[in-house]
Amino acid sequence: MSSKKIQIFTDGACSGNPGPGGWGALIRTHDGEQELYGGAPETTNNRMEMQAAIEALRKIPAGSEVELCTDSNYLKDGMTSWLAKWKQNGWRTASKAPVKNQDLWQELDQLCAQHTLHWVWVKGHSGHPENERADTLARNAIVQLMMKTHTS
Repeated sequence: MSSKKIQIFTDGACSGNPGPGGWGALIRTHDGEQELYGGAPETTNNRMEMQAAIEALRKIPAGSEVELCTDSNYLKDGMTSWLAKWKQNGWRTASKAPVKNQDLWQELDQLCAQHTLHWVWVKGHSGHPENERADTLARNAIVQLMMKTHTS
């Protein structure tokens, strides 16, 4: 890894889909690592996958070279294959339906435009250490969210 390249590992999780959800991200730079996580009381797994990438990209300096590793084909394919066509079609799918999660796709598009991004898909729950850490962060965020809900 070059000294300027940033690695980001993301994951999202949901207890029910939709249901309480969490996201986790691990950011690795030449200076070290940073863990991020959060959640939402009523969401979907796909939204949490996207939110993890958004939150991580918000934390890094503009102009960064980024390798973003995700176990979500939805996230990777959306950004690398589908996004340009959706924008061209006025945020409609090939079947003319509105694009789901358009708000998050638009935010991701804006954040990605500030960086040089390389998207990498990794198989989830296969022992990939950084993906497992991101998954743990996401699941812990759900637990924290549910504990807050029960004590409020």
